[in-house]
Amino acid sequence: MVTSTGVVRGALAADRAGSCLDAVDYADRCTLATGVEAGAEEWARALFGDVPSPAEVLIWRVLLGFRLDPRRSPDTVAGWRVGERAPDRIRLETASASLSAEMVVRTAGRRVTWTTSLRYDRPWGRLLWPPLSALHRRLVPRVLAAAERELARR
Repeated sequence: MVTSTGVVRGALAADRAGSCLDAVDYADRCTLATGVEAGAEEWARALFGDVPSPAEVLIWRVLLGFRLDPRRSPDTVAGWRVGERAPDRIRLETASASLSAEMVVRTAGRRVTWTTSLRYDRPWGRLLWPPLSALHRRLVPRVLAAAERELARR
């Protein structure tokens, strides 16, 4: 079962530890209760892949302008730089001219949590993200469920 906290204004104390963002203008969190046991990086790679997919390129690079590394690397997940790595947590980070972003995937027991946080660096980011955030919040539970199916097959 997937649960979502919805939009969080400002930063939650538990999410701020180790964050690369000094301020958070938007954050959301989605949690999946699962029977699949995997580490945070395994979940992140199942969620996003090793390199950005065409859909991720369209959304992240074209629409949001995020700088992504197109090459497969142990230092990136789907083009996002790995900012922190632990067995139960991985933080991915990137930025554009108007937004700074991080995605944190955490595992705890039989749960996986995906938190997305953004900082608006320029006014364009404040205008750009809110309409796209509705799509993001619809897609996240589906992407979590698809990653769970992929990990269960392994």
